[in-house]
Amino acid sequence: MTQATHDGPEDDKPMPLLDHLIELRKRLIYALVGFFLVFFVTFYFAKPIFSFLIQPALADGYKVIVLDIFEFFFVTVKLSAFVSLIVGFPLIATQIWLFVAPGLYRHEKRAFLPFLVATPFMFYAGCALMYYVVLPYVINFMLTQYAPPDIEKTLRSSDYLERILQLVFAFGFAFEVPVLLTLLIKVGIATTEGLRAKRRYAIVIAFVVAAVLTPPDVVSQLALAIPLIGFYEISILIGVWIEKKRDAEDKKAEEEEKKAEEAAGG
Repeated sequence: MTQATHDGPEDDKPMPLLDHLIELRKRLIYALVGFFLVFFVTFYFAKPIFSFLIQPALADGYKVIVLDIFEFFFVTVKLSAFVSLIVGFPLIATQIWLFVAPGLYRHEKRAFLPFLVATPFMFYAGCALMYYVVLPYVINFMLTQYAPPDIEKTLRSSDYLERILQLVFAFGFAFEVPVLLTLLIKVGIATTEGLRAKRRYAIVIAFVVAAVLTPPDVVSQLALAIPLIGFYEISILIGVWIEKKRDAEDKKAEEEEKKAEEAAGG
């Protein structure tokens, strides 16, 4: 007598609502502890981190100043919280995964795990592009194009950090587009045919998002809009491969089922 295989969740037994809430609380506590640990470390090293962020401005000969006695303290707090979210995101995502994973089937885990790994990697790639490519140009262009030459070029620390965070979120989340679209195709919510049909709308949305999230100059807007459009097209190509693989697996499963039925009938 053969033993039936079970491709279900590993913890395939009913769990009371209270136990779910206790597990959720535990995961939230772990995530918050990780966030605050990174926060305090970042707060301690806030000066060198901020010095690293202002290097593109200093390289162009500009000064970064503080105009209020408490200004840099609040800059430090905001910077520490932001870095904690960026650095601690993998830990937070891991806790979410540990809470959700026991209720998933094995094939669902295999489907979601690559996207969990790709999400922080793509976000960091977007941040790197912004810092090393876009930010130096934005600083130089905005201050040399619109400011008179006889005005001393200085940047207020709080305003500078605010612009940095704006650009980091813009480029970081732009690099999440292929992860999101590919995931939607993987789970069957979106199709490559549908993405192709909506391509013209996606292009318009990409330029609107770039216009809203970047400074008002053409180059920085193109620097965000073009990757958005490129990632949209890359998502379609990846989606074609996913759909072909899915169709092949479905066809193989149908053939095996047909053979099993023929063997049972014979």
